[in-house]
Amino acid sequence: MVNKILQLKKERQALILAHNYQRPEVQDIADFVGDSLELSLCAAQTDDKVIVFCGVNFMAETAAILNPEKRVLIPDKNALCPMAAMLPGELVRLYQKKYPAARTVLYINTLAEAKANCDAVCTSANSAEIINRMDSETVLFGPDRNLAHYAKNFTNKRVIPIPEFGFCPVHVLFNKNAILKLKRAHPDAEVLAHPECNPEVCRVADFIGSTSRMYKRALLSSAREFIVATEVGLLHRMKKDRGEAVFTPAYEEAVCAHMRLHNLENLYQSLRHERYRVKVPLKIAARARNAVEVMLGTRETLA
Repeated sequence: MVNKILQLKKERQALILAHNYQRPEVQDIADFVGDSLELSLCAAQTDDKVIVFCGVNFMAETAAILNPEKRVLIPDKNALCPMAAMLPGELVRLYQKKYPAARTVLYINTLAEAKANCDAVCTSANSAEIINRMDSETVLFGPDRNLAHYAKNFTNKRVIPIPEFGFCPVHVLFNKNAILKLKRAHPDAEVLAHPECNPEVCRVADFIGSTSRMYKRALLSSAREFIVATEVGLLHRMKKDRGEAVFTPAYEEAVCAHMRLHNLENLYQSLRHERYRVKVPLKIAARARNAVEVMLGTRETLA
C-alpha cells in the first residue's frame, strides 16, 4: 500500500500533508507533518498540482482557499471539526452587530464561511500576536474559549470569546489532578500543554504551546521525560525524533476520532480517484483569503 501511494503521488504530482494528530502510518508517509500554521504555509508555497490534506475539514478548506488553481483532496469527507461547527458565519455576524467597534480574529479552526466574516485568522501559535495587531481595543475571538483566555495573558485588549463556551472536545478531557498525579510519579518530567486545555490545566504545565511548539520543546529541552496534554497522535512524532526520551500522555484516551478517519487505504483511494475534492465558493474564498493572509503575514489588515 505504501508503494502504491508513493507511485500514485508521483504520477499525480501530489503533496501529502498530515497534521500532528494523524495516525502514525499516515504521518510516516506524508511529505510534511505539522500544525495548522505550518501546514497552511506549506500549502501556500507548494508547486504541486494536487494537495492531499490529512486533517479535518477546515484545514483542507484553508488549503483550497490559498490554492484556488490546485486540486485539494481530503481522504475522508467525514473528517469534520466539532469546534469549527460551533461558530457558523451567521453567528459571527450576530456578534459583530452587538460589538460594531470590535475587530474579529478567528482561530484557524473555523469554517470558510466564518473566516469570510473576520478581519484576521490566527493559530494557537500566533493568536496573541494577531490580536495585538488589530486596530481596536476590543477583539472578538472564536471559537475556542480556552485559547481566548490564554491569549488574554499577552494583550491589553479586551478579548470577547465567541461563542461564549466554544471548546475542543479533546482538550477539555484533561484533568489537573490527574496530571499532578502523573507528575508525582514522574517528578523529573516536564508537563507540556496545548492552550486549548482548560486554564487550570495550563496553570500546572511547564510549557504551553501549539503542537509545533510542543514538539520543538520536546526536542530542545534538557528534560528526558515529558507528560503531554494534547491529542495522543503528537507523541508518535516526538518518540520518532527523540527516541531516548520518555513521553507519557496526560490522558491516554485523548483521541480525535475525526482526525483518525484517514488511513492508508482511503489515502490511496483519494489519490487514485481524486476524491474527495474540497471546494470553497469563490466569493467566500476571496474574503476568507484576505483574513488568512493576515495570519501568514502577507497582508497587513483586512480592507
